[in-house]
Amino acid sequence: MRGGLRSWKRGADSRGIRNAISYAFDGTCDAHRREPLGASNAARYADTATVTRHIVVDGVIARDELDGVALRRWIQGENPATGEPRGLVLRSENSDLLLDGTINFPKSYSIAALLDPKLAAEFEALQDCMRDRTITLWQRELNARRGHGGSIREDISRVEVVELQHRRSRALDPHIHRHLWLNMKVQAVDGKWSSLDSRVAMKLHTVINAEGELAARTDPRWIAALAEHGYTLDDDGEIAQLAHLVRPLSRRSNKIDANRMRLIEAWRADHPGREPGADDLRHIDALAWAQGRPGKPVGLDEAKWEQRVRAELAEIDPLLLWHRRPARLETRPIGQLDRDLLAQMAIADADARSVSSSGRFSPWDVRAGAIRSVSRSGVSADRSMLDELIDDVVARALVHTIDLVPQDADKPAHIKALMAIETARLKIRVDNWFAGLAAPGALPNPDQMRAIAGRSAGERSGLDEAQLAAASAIAGTSRLVSVTGPAGSGKTTLLRVARDALALQRRAVLLVAPTKKAAVVAEREVGVAASSLHALLADYGWRWTEDAAGSQRWTHLEPGDIDEATGLRYLGPQRFVLRPGDRVVVDEAGMVDLQSADALARVLAQTGAGVAMIGDPRQAAPVGHVGAMALLTRHADHVVELRAVHRFADPEYGELTLRLRSASGETETAAVATELDERGHVTRVTSTDAAHDAMVGAWLDRAGRGQRVALVVATNDDADAISGAIQERRLEAGDMRADAVAFGRGGQRMLVGDVIQTRRNDRDAGVQNRATWIITGIDDDRISLVNVADSTECRSILASYAAEHAHLAYASTVHGIQGETVDASIVGPGVDAAGLYVGLTRGRVWNEALVVAGSAKTARDEFADSMRRGVPEPTIEDSRRAAQIDLGRAARRAVEPAPDATAPVTAAAMRGGFGLS
Repeated sequence: MRGGLRSWKRGADSRGIRNAISYAFDGTCDAHRREPLGASNAARYADTATVTRHIVVDGVIARDELDGVALRRWIQGENPATGEPRGLVLRSENSDLLLDGTINFPKSYSIAALLDPKLAAEFEALQDCMRDRTITLWQRELNARRGHGGSIREDISRVEVVELQHRRSRALDPHIHRHLWLNMKVQAVDGKWSSLDSRVAMKLHTVINAEGELAARTDPRWIAALAEHGYTLDDDGEIAQLAHLVRPLSRRSNKIDANRMRLIEAWRADHPGREPGADDLRHIDALAWAQGRPGKPVGLDEAKWEQRVRAELAEIDPLLLWHRRPARLETRPIGQLDRDLLAQMAIADADARSVSSSGRFSPWDVRAGAIRSVSRSGVSADRSMLDELIDDVVARALVHTIDLVPQDADKPAHIKALMAIETARLKIRVDNWFAGLAAPGALPNPDQMRAIAGRSAGERSGLDEAQLAAASAIAGTSRLVSVTGPAGSGKTTLLRVARDALALQRRAVLLVAPTKKAAVVAEREVGVAASSLHALLADYGWRWTEDAAGSQRWTHLEPGDIDEATGLRYLGPQRFVLRPGDRVVVDEAGMVDLQSADALARVLAQTGAGVAMIGDPRQAAPVGHVGAMALLTRHADHVVELRAVHRFADPEYGELTLRLRSASGETETAAVATELDERGHVTRVTSTDAAHDAMVGAWLDRAGRGQRVALVVATNDDADAISGAIQERRLEAGDMRADAVAFGRGGQRMLVGDVIQTRRNDRDAGVQNRATWIITGIDDDRISLVNVADSTECRSILASYAAEHAHLAYASTVHGIQGETVDASIVGPGVDAAGLYVGLTRGRVWNEALVVAGSAKTARDEFADSMRRGVPEPTIEDSRRAAQIDLGRAARRAVEPAPDATAPVTAAAMRGGFGLS
C-alpha cells in the first residue's frame, strides 16, 4: 500500500455515488473526464459485469459479487440485496460514503508480471495477501462512533469492502493495482449498524502502508519467485534488474498523455458542448497509445497490448527477454537481526513523521515504524512468523519515548501522546541555550534612530512606534532580540533602518533565512547580503547526515579536522566571520527548526555575536521540529510585537487579522469567526468538490482581471486537483494550447502559460526551492520561466529537472505561499491554524475562507475549530496539553473520568509489550 485514504463524498445531487459507480465499471483508472457517466453507465453494465464484495466478520472473510444496482445500494449505505437502509442514512453532500485505499506496489512489479505469466500469478497472490491483511486489520482495529458528538466508541464486528482491479494506467502502460473501497457503514459488536470513525481510519493507514512495504520486501513466496527468475530487490524496494525500465516507460507514458490531451481537445472541437463518453475515451486511449508506433492500431485487445508493451521494453533493454539465471537468494535469519537498531529505526521513522504535531506520535506510528524497519532488514518469512519480532521491536522502541499523558493507561492507540526522548531533550536543550545566552544591553539614542528612520524610509513609508522600537532593539547591544509580528506589519522596512543603524556603529549585520528562496527575497528587499541559515552553520563547522537508523545527526568540526564529506581539512569559518557585538538577523524565523536553532545557539556562544529573530511563529512551520523562535522569545532581552498592519487596503480588516492571529480559547475564536463571517470573509459551501470548484472559478475570474491570486489548501492532493482543473479550464477557454507539453513531478502535465513552482535549489539554473514561475517556452530539453512577482527575472531549467523538482502551482499548501503578497487570497477547507492565518493575510485587497458546512452556524464553528488546530507546541508542557485535548476529542468505549490535566509530565519511558488493540 502506498499513499493515503481517499474519501468518496455523497456530493451534490449524489454525484459522488454516480462517480463511484462509473469508476467501478468503466474499466479505466483515472480517466480524463469532468463528469463521469454515472447512473447510465452503471445500468449498461448491470447485467454483464460485477464487482467483488469482501465481508469480514470477526476476522473471517466471505465474498460475493455485486452488479450495478446492488453496488449503488451498497455505496449509499443500504443492504445491496433489499435496499433496506443500514442505520441512519446521512444525506449531507459532504458525508463520506467510502474510504478508498490503493494496493499499489512499485511499478517494476507490474513490468515483471507482464514479462512472465508465473510472476504474474505470484504478483496476484501477493496482492491477495495484502488485501486480506488490510481488510482484517480494518475490522479488528477500527471503530464506530455513536452518541452525542460521536463520543462513544464501539468495536466493529463486520466491515464490507469492494475490490476493483486495474491492470493499466490511463496511458495504457502496465500498472497493476487494486482499489479497496471500505464502506462507511459498519456493524458493531452489538449487531447495530453505525458509521465508521473515519478519522481513526486515516490514522491507522500509516500501519496499512507499512504492512504493504513489509509484504513487498519479505513475503517468502514472492521473494523466491523473483529469485527463480533472476530478480532481486534493491534498497528502494524496486526489482533491481527492472528498475531502469521505469523511467523510460514513464517518459513514454508522458508522451501518450500529451497525445491523449490533444485528441480529447480535437474531439471536443468536433462535438461542441459535449464530453467524450466511456467508449469514446477508450478509442482515444488506443489512438494516443498507438501514435508513434508502427501500424498505429486502433482496436487494441489484451494480447496485442501485452505484445506491444513487451516489444517496447525490449527496445529499451534488448537483453530483457533473454532467459535469466536464478538469482542467489540471500535473506537474513530472524535470529541475526539487530533488534535494538530496528527499534531505533522505528523511532526515527515515527519522529520524522511527527513534525506537524510538534514531535508527538501515537503507538500506531511506532508500530508502523517497526514494521518498516523489519521490512528493510533483509529478512524473509511468512507474515505470522514476524509478529513476535515486530512486537519486540515496538517494545524496545517504546523505551526511547516518553508518555505525555501517563495517567491514562487506556488511551486509544491512535492518540499522539508519545514523544521521542531525543526530541524532548532537544526542546529542553535549545530552551537552556537561549536562557544562557540572554544578556541585556543598551538601546541606541531614540532621536538618532528617528533620524536614521527618516533617511532610510524616506517618503516610502514612515515607521510607527512599534517598528521603531523593533529597529532599535536590533541595533542595540542585547544578545537576544525577538521581533514578532503579523503578516503585513512592515518587517522589511524596519530591517533597512536597523541595517543603517548597525553600520553607523561599525557593527556587522548578517542576514540569514531558513530557505534560499527567503534569503534571496530578503536580500532584494532589505539591500544587504543574505544567505541561508544552513550556509552560516556549515561555515562554522556544522554538518548534518543520517545515521544508521535514519535519524538526522548533527556533528561539529573543529579547525584542523578532516571533513569526511570533502576529504579536506576544515580551516574554520571563511565566509561569515562573526565578532562580539555583530548581529545575526534571522528573517522568517518562525520556520527555523530546533536542530538548526541548537547549532545557531552554539555559534553565538562561540563568537559572542547577538541574534535577532524576526518573524511569526504562527505562520508556516519548519520542515523539522517547530518551536525555535517561540523558545528564544521566552528568554529574549527585548521582545517587540508589531501590532500595526500595513499590507491591507482595508485597515479594519488588518486589525481583525491581529485578533485572528492571537485568538486561542473557544470564546475568542468563536467571536473572530463570527466577525469574519459577518464581513463576508467566510463562505459556506456544501462539499469539498464545491469548494474546489469555487477556488477554480475565483482564480480564473480574478486572474482574468489582471490580479495575482493565492489559493491555499490543506494537502498536496488538493493543490494538484485544483491546479489541474484550472489548467483544464484555461485550455478550454483558449488561454493556453497543448501543442507543447512538459512534465513535472509524477508525470504532471505543464504547458506554456502555466504557473509552476520549483522545489529544489539549483545554483546553475538560478532557481530556488518554492519559487513560483510562469512557463514562457518549452523546448525538447529546456523550459523557459519568468518569476510571477518580477517579470525581469527570467530563468531556464532542464526538462529533467522539471520532471523531478517542479509542479503546477495555481494552488499551494501554506509552505508554498509563505512570504508572498498578492491581490486576493482564497483558503480552502481543512487547513490548520497556520494555514488559515497565512492564507487570510496574503491578499492586499481581498481574503476569503471556504468552509464545508450545512448551516452558517456550523460554518462559523468549523472555522473557529480550524483556528485552534495545529498550534505550535514549543515546550513539552505545550505538547502535553495538546495530547490531552486530542484525547478529550476521541471516542471512548465507556464514560471514563478525564485524566488530571494538571498532573506533571513524567520522563519515565513506556516499556513492555504492545499490540494493535
